[in-house]
Amino acid sequence: MSETIARYLATRRSVAIPALEGPAPDDETLRQMLTTAARVPDHGKLAPWRFILYRGETAARLGTALRELAERREGPLGEVRRDLEEKRFSRSPLVVGVVSRAGPHVKIPEWEQVLSAGAATMNLVHAAHAHGFAANWVTEWVAYDEEAKAILGIAPEEKVAGFVHIGRYLGEPPADRVRPELSDIVSEAVAPGA
Repeated sequence: MSETIARYLATRRSVAIPALEGPAPDDETLRQMLTTAARVPDHGKLAPWRFILYRGETAARLGTALRELAERREGPLGEVRRDLEEKRFSRSPLVVGVVSRAGPHVKIPEWEQVLSAGAATMNLVHAAHAHGFAANWVTEWVAYDEEAKAILGIAPEEKVAGFVHIGRYLGEPPADRVRPELSDIVSEAVAPGA
C-alpha cells in the first residue's frame, strides 16, 4: 500500500458541516467522484443504491418544504431550529443522497445489498477527499420520516444510507475523536472443540 494512501486512511476525518464552503465540485469532478463511489462490492451486479444530488436553488426550496413539514407537526419553530431546517440541504455546497434500493431477490440476500449501499457511501466520502474536498456523512430525522423522504424524492420502499455533505475546508485539520481500542473490537476465531 502506498504510504500516502495508508496515511490518508489512518487519519481521515469528517469535517463539521458548517465548516464546508464552496465551490462545490464541478460536473466533471463530480462525475469522477460518483464513478468511484459506485466501485464497490455488488453481489449480482444489482446496483442496489442510487445517488440524488441536492444543490443550488433546489436544495434551498427543499429546505423550505422540510421546515414547513416540521412546523405543521410541531407548531412554530424557534429561530435556530427554523434556520436549521431551511438550510438542511444548502448548508454545504453539495449534498449527495445515497439511497438503498435493497429488497428481496431470488439469489442476493437483502443484507448484502444494504452493505453495498453503505460501501458506496463510504467510497463517496473517500472520493471527495481524494479530489481535494472534505465531507460529512449524516442521516438525521429526514432519512427516517416518510413525508420528508417523499419531499426529497425517495420512494417509501427505499432507505437512506446517508446524506454526504461535500465542500472545501480551508481550516486546520480537525481534531481526531476517540477511537475504539483494538483489544475491545478484535478477537481470534475459535474452532469447535478447541
